[in-house]
Amino acid sequence: MPQIIDGKAISAQIKEELQRKVAMLKKTQKTEICLAVIQVGSDPASTVYVGNKKKACAYIGIESLAYELPEETTQEELLALIDALNHNDKVNGILVQLPLPDQIHEDEVIRAIDPKKDVDGFHPQSVGALCIGQPGFVSCTPAGIIQLLKRSGIKIAGKECVVIGRSNIVGKPMALLLIRENATVTVAHSRTEDLKEVTKRADILVVAVGKPKMITREYVKEGAVVIDVGIHRNEDNKLCGDVDYDDVAPVCSAITPVPGGVGPMTIAMLMHNCVEAGTVRLE
Repeated sequence: MPQIIDGKAISAQIKEELQRKVAMLKKTQKTEICLAVIQVGSDPASTVYVGNKKKACAYIGIESLAYELPEETTQEELLALIDALNHNDKVNGILVQLPLPDQIHEDEVIRAIDPKKDVDGFHPQSVGALCIGQPGFVSCTPAGIIQLLKRSGIKIAGKECVVIGRSNIVGKPMALLLIRENATVTVAHSRTEDLKEVTKRADILVVAVGKPKMITREYVKEGAVVIDVGIHRNEDNKLCGDVDYDDVAPVCSAITPVPGGVGPMTIAMLMHNCVEAGTVRLE
């Protein structure tokens, strides 16, 4: 049986560490950490995510400011709010829940957030800092995957890693973080030829393709570590990932389940970035 990488347990561990750090900051520095969360419209999935972020803030001891804007909000109105939060010294982190309604340009909104408050790690300055190994906020899902691997005792340095998917939010930063950890990294995607041959070289396979159960055992080297970033509803309305878990689990050495693997880590690392934002400001 493979090692089941428990994202719930590891994210709880990180949140407890952050809770202690925030309590110490309040005690020794008399400082409060504050996250502003902006949601435009009432997309049900976004509402759930925002609710989970508020709960995590409350648990750790971070103040959260919620801005729930109507669907018809203009880009100018949203940018004005972001500008006000950029200049609000009380606010350490700003998060705009994606996706946004069609009338708002996502890229312009991301660029409008002060990089010092970009706790999602999406701003071009944050991404550029990651590329050249400078300090900056890292996209939460890839950062969470690195923590999953490290805290599960899985060695990254020297390993051959394959990332399937090249999105700005997961695939690209994931590859950069693995390089930072001294892995040899290949990024595969929809145009990759002989995908199975590429993925079967991987000691660590990170799957972020957005297609339910696409990855079966034919893609996986015996004894590989498999990280499944995907989350979908199957025909029975049950959650599943990009990896066919039942088919792949018997051939790998470690695997993340869906749910309970990568998902909980995203919010844990968002909280980590918020605390870092508050700590850096103090320094």
